[in-house]
Amino acid sequence: MADEKKTALKFPEYKGKPLVRSGNTVYYGDMNDPYVVCLTIKNSTELYDISLAGDVAIQLLSTDESLSPKDRIIKKSEKNGLFTALDLGAAWLERQLKKG
Repeated sequence: MADEKKTALKFPEYKGKPLVRSGNTVYYGDMNDPYVVCLTIKNSTELYDISLAGDVAIQLLSTDESLSPKDRIIKKSEKNGLFTALDLGAAWLERQLKKG
């Protein structure tokens, strides 16, 4: 019998950080880091057999559980399209993680 290797669950990544989706919400970043980005798809349109994100709310969130949910929000904005929102969120996250 060959040794069975347990593999950790791999999430898709963008710029080296994991993307985790739950319904219309996408979290970008590692929950062990001090900050993550939350992307909420507010509406979508159908194109052939796929659904395209329309307006997307972006929030840069602190992962500090001692803060109230309202105080965890560092920045927020809204963009049209998932890629535009994810690109902005990635820039915010990178900048905030460098600050410490």
